[in-house]
Amino acid sequence: MGDIALEFNDVWKKFKRGEKYNSLRDLIPAMTKRLFSGNHGGELQESEFWAVKDVSFQVKRGEALGIIGPNGAGKSTILKLLSGILRPNKGGIKVNGRLSALIEVGAGFHPDLTGRENVYLNGAILGMKKSEIDKKFDEIVDFSGITDFIDTPVKRYSSGMYARLGFSVAAHMDPDVLLIDEVLSVGDFAFQRKCIDKMQSFTKSGTTIIFVSHNLEAVRRLCPSTLFLNTGEVSFIGSSAEAIEYYLKCLHEPFMATFQNAKSLSNKGDVVKIEKVKLYDDHNIEKTEFKTGDYIRLEIEYFAKEKIFKPAFAVGLFSNGQLLSDINNRFQGYDVEYISGSGKLNLIIPNLLLLPGFYEARAHIADKDSLGIYDIESILFFVREGKRGMGVYYQPHSWEQRHIKNDET
Repeated sequence: MGDIALEFNDVWKKFKRGEKYNSLRDLIPAMTKRLFSGNHGGELQESEFWAVKDVSFQVKRGEALGIIGPNGAGKSTILKLLSGILRPNKGGIKVNGRLSALIEVGAGFHPDLTGRENVYLNGAILGMKKSEIDKKFDEIVDFSGITDFIDTPVKRYSSGMYARLGFSVAAHMDPDVLLIDEVLSVGDFAFQRKCIDKMQSFTKSGTTIIFVSHNLEAVRRLCPSTLFLNTGEVSFIGSSAEAIEYYLKCLHEPFMATFQNAKSLSNKGDVVKIEKVKLYDDHNIEKTEFKTGDYIRLEIEYFAKEKIFKPAFAVGLFSNGQLLSDINNRFQGYDVEYISGSGKLNLIIPNLLLLPGFYEARAHIADKDSLGIYDIESILFFVREGKRGMGVYYQPHSWEQRHIKNDET
């Protein structure tokens, strides 16, 4: 057991729907009521729900475990339980050694202080001694890549600079156990690679990592094993490749019902077949994970048994079975003269406006009058945070303030 860095044993955690305390005036009566209710653990009361249900796992020293799952699955609750922010209603948690949590990078920064001053402030909040920060200061700043701005107040930093410095401070704590939540959305691609390399060096030196992320490729690269969490329960735990495959399969099931309905409308037999639908980034790398604002090339690979004149190609973008956008080659005045045999048609989306979530791209080929559908194929893809917003899509915009002078008479 001495080889075990942390244990999560039959842990349960419940919350009350709509529970929110903005002041001690709200919190104290609620805690008093709970104290005298006689229900401190087991049974659910009215409006309560289990955010984490009977979850167990162990992680050895120097290992990295990924935790994946949809929003609301309980991933962040597990991190807060491990870090001691929350306590379980049932079950036990054991962490052996010094723990550091990269749950909200830069959370302890003061906007009016310079980057240099905030390195010391944030480091102290995270439990580092001044002598330790002195020793690592140059390495922290160099890793962040903002050396020229280290003596500038952080309120003048971009969000990327702010988060990069926060990650750099926390990443140089040399903890025994490191909890990470979505920090790999920080900065540009090159910095994200530095983050992954840094975390890989942690595991080689014996640090244990728990990595919660929607970035499935980062989870695959960093973690040999992954836990798939769904509605507070463990759906799968095993190799990362298997966990991710199982996760995507589960996510694809709601899409498949509407897809099969659409497929049944295909009434042109097997004259034209869509062989594959693929997605590529701006480096011509095939992938199914993008950020809001990214370039995407969707490739439709087809085979036509006979010559088809003026076919219509269309791609529908869906979320939970609901059509968000229908893109047709004819809407843009682009005609395909004919198709025959094997071929490919590319749809270019230079600026993806979808906000974080899972989406389906459903491609179909129809006849020249768009009355009969030859074939339909679908691909699921994930969008993680790039440009920020709320809702389903990002609306390009800017802000402008104008001061109106009151007329004086």
